[in-house]
Order: sequence, then structure tokens, then C-alpha cells
Amino acid sequence: MHSFRSEPILWIHVAGLATLPVFLVLCLLFLSVGEPFLPVWMELFLVAAIGVLPLLWMQLRRPFYIFALLGIALKPENLTERQRKILCLINTKLNRILALVAAVLSILVLWHLYQIAPLVANSAKFLPQWRSLALFLAGLAFLGSNLFLQIPVSVMRVLVTNDTEFAGIEPLSLEKIKQDFTILGVRVNQILPRLLQSLFRINTDS
Repeated sequence: MHSFRSEPILWIHVAGLATLPVFLVLCLLFLSVGEPFLPVWMELFLVAAIGVLPLLWMQLRRPFYIFALLGIALKPENLTERQRKILCLINTKLNRILALVAAVLSILVLWHLYQIAPLVANSAKFLPQWRSLALFLAGLAFLGSNLFLQIPVSVMRVLVTNDTEFAGIEPLSLEKIKQDFTILGVRVNQILPRLLQSLFRINTDS
């Protein structure tokens, strides 16, 4: 019997962490554009409000439905019992605490980026020096970094669950899934080809 850890979507989301530095570098670049015209705390608040609050609110209220990828989502009615158990682990108080911790850490990173932004100002000379637009773009880049932090954090919580605990979990009902999760993207019957899923499970279990 395949382990629940062989679900390809879990590892795809964890691999999303690799994009985190890219978004942080973009955020740093935009923060270095132009001359500040607002108090430091206000500029930081604007970037954090765009980059942190929407995702944190989602993770606290209706967590991201992880069986979704690149604008498409697996129909909840097509989930297996094991996949519905995985969602049960996503929608827990511990994951909400982890979401808060991740948000705090990301804000600390933002503060550090803001401090070093003047050091890379010369690298951003090719960009239009409009501070207001740059702050907005920095917020969007920071939103991207938080997206690829929050989702892997919630998925890693699943991966560290022991098999005994997982076996005792009651699968979420279809109604609870639709009610408790934020499902983004076009709903389809299948995300990954069955052959790819089979190959991935063989490699994971071996």
C-alpha cells in the first residue's frame, strides 16, 4: 500500500520553496527604486498589507486547497479517501499557528530587505523611478514569496505526520471541503497524468 507521502502534489508544493528567493530578490529590487516619500513604518505597512495579509487571512479562515496547481484544481468529488485525510491535516489549529509564525518571519525578512535596499539602488536604475509604483510591485513580489512560503509550510506539516496518526484520521466530507477551503482555479477531473503519478509513487516508496 502506498504511503500518503507519495502524493505528488505534496512534493510539488514543497518544491515551490525554490522560487522564494526569486520573489524576495524582486521585492528587494523594487524597494530600492526611488526616494522614500512616506515614513518607514508606513511604507513597510503598505508592502506587508499587500504581501502578507491576504494570504494570512485565507490560511486562518479558509486554507488554500492544496490539490490545485497553476490555475487548475482537482474537483473535490474526485478526491480519494487518502486525499481527504490529507486535507483534514491542512485544516487544523496547528496549521493556523504555523501560518502566523510564517507571517511574522516574513515580516522580519521584509524589514531586513528594506534596510539593505539602498545598497542595491544602482541595480534598479533601469526601472522607472516611481516610488509609489515600486512599492506596489514590491508588495506583489512579497505576496508571491509568501504564497510559496505559506503553502509549503502547511504541506510539510502533513509530511511529518506519522503513519499511525494518519490512519486514525477521519476523511473530510465533500461538504466540509467546499465549505472550509479556498479552491482557486478551473476545476478538472485530473491534474497530473496517471502515468506520472504512478512513476512518482514508485520513486517515493522505493
